[in-house]
Amino acid sequence: MFVNSPASRLPALAAACLLSVALPAAPALAKEKTKSKQAAPAAIEVDYSISIPVVDTVDSSISDETLTAILAGAVAEYADELAGLDATSITVPEIVVTVTSQRDDTENRAVVTFTDLVLTDIVDGVAGSVSLGRTLMETGETDADFGAVSAANFDIGQMLAVYGLVEAGSPAIETIYTDFSATGGTMRAEDVDCTFGAITGAEFKARPLKTSFAEMTALVQAMEDDPDDFDPALIGQFVRMYADILTAFETSEVTFEGMSCEGVEDGSALRFNIAGMVMGGMSPGVYPSISMNRLDVEIEGDGSVLLDNLTIKQTDLSNTIALLETVPDDVDAAWFDDNARLLMPSMEGFALSGLAVDVPDPDDEDARIKVNVGAFDLTLGAYRNGIPTALDVSASNIQAPVPEDTGDEALDQLRALGITEVDAGFRLAAAWNEATNSIDIEEVSASGVDLASVTLAGTIANATADLFDLNENTALAAAMGVAVKSLNASVVDDGLADLILAIAATEQGGDPATLRPIYADLAKGTVIGLLAGVADAAKMGDAVAAFVSGTAKTLEIAITAKDDPGLGIADFMAAEDDPTSLLGKVNISAESK
Repeated sequence: MFVNSPASRLPALAAACLLSVALPAAPALAKEKTKSKQAAPAAIEVDYSISIPVVDTVDSSISDETLTAILAGAVAEYADELAGLDATSITVPEIVVTVTSQRDDTENRAVVTFTDLVLTDIVDGVAGSVSLGRTLMETGETDADFGAVSAANFDIGQMLAVYGLVEAGSPAIETIYTDFSATGGTMRAEDVDCTFGAITGAEFKARPLKTSFAEMTALVQAMEDDPDDFDPALIGQFVRMYADILTAFETSEVTFEGMSCEGVEDGSALRFNIAGMVMGGMSPGVYPSISMNRLDVEIEGDGSVLLDNLTIKQTDLSNTIALLETVPDDVDAAWFDDNARLLMPSMEGFALSGLAVDVPDPDDEDARIKVNVGAFDLTLGAYRNGIPTALDVSASNIQAPVPEDTGDEALDQLRALGITEVDAGFRLAAAWNEATNSIDIEEVSASGVDLASVTLAGTIANATADLFDLNENTALAAAMGVAVKSLNASVVDDGLADLILAIAATEQGGDPATLRPIYADLAKGTVIGLLAGVADAAKMGDAVAAFVSGTAKTLEIAITAKDDPGLGIADFMAAEDDPTSLLGKVNISAESK
């Protein structure tokens, strides 16, 4: 909402904020003119009017005429009176807001009607209850009809103090309202009809902002005056204001009962549903988690996407805010480049479950992309200089058909084994241990249902804090110094060997039972020959032979470096020419089960 000067825009902005905090369905009242240094479309002229036929009050400390002026936008002028308002009840049967925009010869008109705005039991600026009966919007292209909205313990004075319109009694976060409830409604446009469910929240709190609303308005106006050439001081002020806002609000959990839309997309019937959403409680500097249940999108005759749940985990903005608060007055692009990593918020990750996709392949009009994912989870933590030092990412039941004639060697091999569909999973979990200067690899695994699974775990030593240094050269040097201390591998055969032997038997005119002992002896001899001179080479050969023969389904191999800190970059570079050069530097053991 923009009008032609800070003085004239402040009342409208303040009025809108008053209604939007108390009643989220409130309109955005605006007058706007656009400008550009380049050739641009004609400016949009926007005008609005507010009609309030009647205001009924009982025992009000403010007159009906003044209340009418306040509701029409004169909040700033009467802020002190509002903050101390007393009344048994205030009832506004109807508020009609008409917004008209004009560009060249094209005129658009929107009418928003609020009915039955009621505040009761108002003592010293705190209303025992506030409610809005109904909100209607008509634009000619879109119509909306939303039902009742209500809240309790609405502190008008504290809300005005948040925006600096009255002097704050306390700098602390205080309750603005409780027991918020919106019954939802409908929206209809030319190609789509939507129904929205109810929204509820137990409590909303806020504290006074360090930048008053008048100062915010002046800052935005100054930045609008020349958007292509900002004064660095303005950017610094804006960034510090933004950091302050991020710590000024606190909410309880908010629940949304979902939405459902039906319409037409390029001539095909479209269906879009969300069963519900839950936003966790917001606290200063922490953006809450958001969980969406049962997303269902379908375009008739084209494709569909189904998702049982998507959860965006909470994000900690504390470090970002602390840095933004120190932005220098003469901040420039170089400052943001230098501090890019420190500005990164600490996001905890996201998770999803029950994903089913069936859509056309954009690269092949005769093919489709069909993928199911049972579950996926990304968890990040222990951030250092903008980098998570703890990572856990996993997925299960990744189900997809194996396409034919792709030219991809791996896919062609799967098809050759008779595998036309895969059901796979993976996990990568690792964390940096600052006390031991090591990276503990909990698990690196991949698995295929009825095929096999491979799991790795181990320790990377000499992983100092310099790995996460802001200086790229320092971090690179630290990365060159890490070393593999230990590595444990586990291979489980869940049916893959049977498939491979069946193919081999067919090609050689034999049977799998006859080939197994032959391949087992061959594997044993190869291992013993490769590890000649290594302690327990014979035992390792026996373990591998048992696994290949099928008498054991699990093969476990442990490798540990003999010397500290472990196998470094130089060792692996030497092994490129002579792989056996590593054998004298490690202890190896194997066991089959």
